[in-house]
Amino acid sequence: MSDTVSILSEFFLVTFKVLWAFVQSGLKWFVRQKEKSVAGQVCLVTGAGRGLGRLFAKEFARRRAVLVLWDINSESNEETAEMVRRIYRDTPSPTTGEDGPHLQVYTYQCDVGKRECVYASAERVRREVGPVDLLVNSAGVVSGHHLLDCPDELIERTLMVNCHAHFWTTKAFLPDMLEANHGHIITVASSLGLFSTAGVEDYCASKFGAVGFHESLSHELKAAEKDGIKMTLVCPFLVDAGMFRGCKIRNEIASFLPPLQPEYCVQQAMQAILTDQPMICTPRSMYMVTFMKAILPFEAIVCMYRLLGAEKCIYPFLARHKEAMNNNEAKSGV
Repeated sequence: MSDTVSILSEFFLVTFKVLWAFVQSGLKWFVRQKEKSVAGQVCLVTGAGRGLGRLFAKEFARRRAVLVLWDINSESNEETAEMVRRIYRDTPSPTTGEDGPHLQVYTYQCDVGKRECVYASAERVRREVGPVDLLVNSAGVVSGHHLLDCPDELIERTLMVNCHAHFWTTKAFLPDMLEANHGHIITVASSLGLFSTAGVEDYCASKFGAVGFHESLSHELKAAEKDGIKMTLVCPFLVDAGMFRGCKIRNEIASFLPPLQPEYCVQQAMQAILTDQPMICTPRSMYMVTFMKAILPFEAIVCMYRLLGAEKCIYPFLARHKEAMNNNEAKSGV
């Protein structure tokens, strides 16, 4: 009898907590949350040499974080570093309103798809900078080929950079976060890690893997009662940047769901990160798409994809990529 009462009381308590979580989540849609300060904290950004990684670096620089930039391309990484230095010079200290101490930006050439390179670079960061407070896993690649046309090496590369690298960077920097019970891990995934489309099997697989890794790690930290370590999963819709430029859905609907501008995507993500939001889908309609995928039969999803023109939305990008490769081969005399 006592066991039954205990289970019932626990059930009602859990029900209340679930309802309260819904209330809190709903309030966040209407009440702007106070953003935390990251001034002086060490923020490491992978893939910082271009795209979203560069934009994340600039946003954290504006908030006076100490930037550690990783990229496989040292030249583009240094370009980002110079942008960060200019922001440091032009952004006053949030406490005094005057030019603050001259923060330093650290750059490292690192191929995050290679485990040994990640661990070696991480050791240098710990020795030269110190423990990392914020880890932004934003490095990403796309092969740009249909499955049967894609070389095995490119498939492996996509999985290594977009998924496996999250394991290596987290294993490198999480121990210090656990010891201090302080830190924040940001996984820059994609809406294609929540639902898929045709033509990007390797990319979808890598992003689904990154989402699964992030969610499992979030549960592990909760189980360990390490509430000082925050996790944020970033899942934007197609971003109008070099990686997927040219992708589009049905013309009649495209105006209601256009590709995202990179700056808008990162601004929305920053708001989520600085308010310790566990997940951010941009635009918000992506939440509904994910929910519908979970409850609708597969054939119903196919019908919806065809209505939206989402079934082959990646094909224009793949065609452009193939044409560019053919032109490069022609110029090289191949």
